[in-house]
Amino acid sequence: MNKIPPVDLTRQYKLIQEEANSAVLDILNSGHYIGGEAIANFEQEFADYIGVTQCVSCNSGTDALFLALKALNIGEADEVITTAFSFFATAEVVSRVGAKPIFVDIDPHTFNLNLAQIEQAITPHTKAIIPVHLFGQPVNMTALMAIAKKHNLYVIEDCAQATGAAWGQNKIGSIGHVGCFSFFPTKNLGACGDGGAITTNDLAIAKQARILKEHGSPSRYRHDFIGINSRIDAIQAVILTVKLRYLDYWNEQRQKAADYYHQLLQPISCLKLPQALPGGNSVWNQYTICLAEHCSTNRSNGDITARRERIKQNLQQKGVISMIYYPIPLHLQPVYQNLGYQKGQLPAVEQAAQQVLSLPMFPGILPVEQEQVAYALKDCLLEVEHLV
Repeated sequence: MNKIPPVDLTRQYKLIQEEANSAVLDILNSGHYIGGEAIANFEQEFADYIGVTQCVSCNSGTDALFLALKALNIGEADEVITTAFSFFATAEVVSRVGAKPIFVDIDPHTFNLNLAQIEQAITPHTKAIIPVHLFGQPVNMTALMAIAKKHNLYVIEDCAQATGAAWGQNKIGSIGHVGCFSFFPTKNLGACGDGGAITTNDLAIAKQARILKEHGSPSRYRHDFIGINSRIDAIQAVILTVKLRYLDYWNEQRQKAADYYHQLLQPISCLKLPQALPGGNSVWNQYTICLAEHCSTNRSNGDITARRERIKQNLQQKGVISMIYYPIPLHLQPVYQNLGYQKGQLPAVEQAAQQVLSLPMFPGILPVEQEQVAYALKDCLLEVEHLV
């Protein structure tokens, strides 16, 4: 029995080993480790790939979101609408700039923002919307941009899990006013450390973000704003430049793996499989299933979370390492209890938090490994649910 991890970065490295090693050694020999040509080259190539005129690299996807909000002058007394089903950073940055996150529910089929609920959350204080292209699935940006235009709101795309995804003919990160990317190693385009970027067609936004990421300094030793230190280093930039050439190939592998999971798991009636919206091109950062409530007629809804944990543990015993993203919704996080959200207020989010399970997904995962995952999952459901 082989052990199948959630992600295997060594397979990527083996493919690019010679190119990446050479690029890194060139940087080490150059002595230029911060800034310089390596950074400028990556920013230009990434901007071209996304289909925008401006790319501002930074230290992380979290900093990208923070810098975008600051560059748009969003702060005290402002509100930003976003999803409650995402990594904490999506809401954290809103709070960090002094604004208030306003959480809305999700579409249970895609796990993305329920666009039908956005307008009712808009108030005179609303300044922006942060859609999260969760698990690599793009939000319906046509509909979202129409809402934003109607209400004169900024759209900051959280693209952390969806580099290379598209809505229609346009890459995500090129449709909103700003796109924010994470290059954390497990992302579709991952560095060998932290990294992030902002993409935009607005020169003024890019210029302000560049100043803010350098301690608010437009020129050396002059500081016009209170900024932060948020730079990507040259070694990460050249690694990302090498990896960018393989991104579409790796995303195609993810798509094939998702298709095969669909085929393997479709017969299991008590699983809800992820769905991509027509018009969107998902890049499948995660393959996330839902364990439906009706698997067993002998169990109450209160057993959902415990049942999922038993299935997860049983999978691990069979060599399959699964993950849970995200067990505590943002509106129910302890730090946000002062916002006044109550349990049951965002039912689709809360249900997803109890039921989701992400299966191993990465470029180069073998069909035989996916078959092992599927067979192990079927066995676990039989063991836990007593489905005979």
